[in-house]
Amino acid sequence: MCMSVDDTAKNRSRQVKGKAKEVTGKATGNKKLERSGQKDMVAGEVKERLN
Repeated sequence: MCMSVDDTAKNRSRQVKGKAKEVTGKATGNKKLERSGQKDMVAGEVKERLN
């Protein structure tokens, strides 16, 4: 199955947003935000690899 350019962009965008949330969470001591960012990064990576 071939992934479209749009899907690739969405998955990478999710990874970048996740990293930003993780960094913000670490900087502010907000563990919930940090974990949410990590989850978003992993989800984007998994979707990218599966397609």
